[in-house]
Amino acid sequence: MHRLGLVFLLAASTAWAGEYAVLASGSRLHVDRHEADGAKVRLYHDGGFVEMDASQVKSFEAEELSAPAAAPAPAQHPVPVEAPKQMTPEELADAAADRYSLPRALVRSVMSTESASQADAVSPKGAIGLMQLMPETAAELGVDPHDPVQNVDAGARYLRSLLEKYHGGLWHALAAYNAGPGAVDKYRGVPPYRETIQYIKRVQSKMEMAGIEPRP
Repeated sequence: MHRLGLVFLLAASTAWAGEYAVLASGSRLHVDRHEADGAKVRLYHDGGFVEMDASQVKSFEAEELSAPAAAPAPAQHPVPVEAPKQMTPEELADAAADRYSLPRALVRSVMSTESASQADAVSPKGAIGLMQLMPETAAELGVDPHDPVQNVDAGARYLRSLLEKYHGGLWHALAAYNAGPGAVDKYRGVPPYRETIQYIKRVQSKMEMAGIEPRP
């Protein structure tokens, strides 16, 4: 009976406040309290006790109570942020136009002429997306042409740089956007390419439909 009680105490949880009985063997038992009775000692724990020879207990040590561990702070969940509304092609064009101080109708017209305002449009020559960026042009501008926001922004930025290059000459800038600055520089103006000439006319027509009279 005593042996079973001793084993129980050895395995008992140390979560309870009390004291430690230091046995002659060097083992320490966590108990609630003890009572000495002549040559015997009773070690109480969890509503029961075990009795043993007092010679088996070397000493008793008070348990040092540590402050209870602080309860873990509640997880800080970020305040839900409403996902930004997916912008329409026209909204992308307007935002880019405003960013680079371009007429909204111009950027919308170029985008419509280039890709019919389709993000997944790919030309036979490999131009990508809404404003039809060639991969090498996109790389030079540091953007992902498959991302609609980056694509339209870069297209408007490129168009703005062409207008600056040709001192505000819209036809020159549009021709360079379509055929490349090299062709415009070679012919010192709009190159005699049927595709480029038709391209400028389509952009002009779309701008006029928007109520803007473009100037060469």
